[in-house]
Amino acid sequence: MKKKLISILTAVTMLTLCACGGTGGKPRNSSQSLVSDSGNTGTDDTDTDAEGGGTDTQNSQTDADGEKNSGQPERRTIKDPDGTEITLPQQTESIVVLAPSLTQIVTALGMGDKITGCDTYSEGLEGLPEDIPVFDTSNPDMEQLAALAPDMLLTSNLTLYDQESPYQALTDAGCCVICVPNSDSIADIRSDIEFLASALDASKAGGTLLEDFDSQLKELTDTAKKIPQNERKRVYFEIAPAPDMYSFGNNVYLNEMIELIGAENILADQEGWITVEGETVAAANPDVIFTNVTYTDDPVQEILDRDGWAGISAIKNKNVHPVDNNASSQPNHNIIKAMRQMAEILYPDYYQSR
Repeated sequence: MKKKLISILTAVTMLTLCACGGTGGKPRNSSQSLVSDSGNTGTDDTDTDAEGGGTDTQNSQTDADGEKNSGQPERRTIKDPDGTEITLPQQTESIVVLAPSLTQIVTALGMGDKITGCDTYSEGLEGLPEDIPVFDTSNPDMEQLAALAPDMLLTSNLTLYDQESPYQALTDAGCCVICVPNSDSIADIRSDIEFLASALDASKAGGTLLEDFDSQLKELTDTAKKIPQNERKRVYFEIAPAPDMYSFGNNVYLNEMIELIGAENILADQEGWITVEGETVAAANPDVIFTNVTYTDDPVQEILDRDGWAGISAIKNKNVHPVDNNASSQPNHNIIKAMRQMAEILYPDYYQSR
């Protein structure tokens, strides 16, 4: 039961939770993501710039006589995506990451070797050093964290969300604690990658990562424009099975993913992450059902055998399919993999397998 609950929490990303324990910051407002003909996604204005991300960047020090000298640059003070003012390290040599979506971004930026601790869901991820300490995502061992004395701690709003300033001791000890709330749009996902690339002085790698992301996103959305309206499929996407079914409506990046590949979420008239009644799905009669559930023996067969669903088109036609859990449940660049997987299942005549 605990494993099921944790999996659900990870999948739905706890978007309604408060900030990560910082003070004085404003929570990030979700932006609407638009894909233009050039393949770029629109993002809200942020408090950081694309390159340095700094509000008070200084590259020199001033001595007692007012003359500038060539000492080490002062630490940049910026705001993290949660709106909290933070001071970046002069150099980041050790990082602890407490969210798998962020771990995947850091490793994709080529900085996995600097990770000295991670959350349980990131353990064993390609690009991570072996035998590093592992922490509970929602309630990490603070003494163990302090003992590691990392230069930087990356966390989301899943960790210690119900506590006020939980990382104050680490901050006082000189650790830069950065909160990146789980994204609810593709625009926010892009902003997170840009921010982390800047904060980690990996803007070049971040640019390459986003260039590939945008290129693949444009390819998928351009293909979707070719699908006639009468061929477009209606989809139900399940992230927790019966009897406690869970899914999502609009203003969730998964809904956006479905729409951008030319399909319709049957629950798009609802808002955010939602519990689902079996009767609601039966009445909506989806053409295709996706599931990213991994903690039951055979989630696809369970859906096919579900009481009261025999008349649903997706059930009658055996159009029930698994979707990569990692790619669909972590808000980062890997969502492209889940989008392509769903697109090839929905429209094999339009999307060619890679």
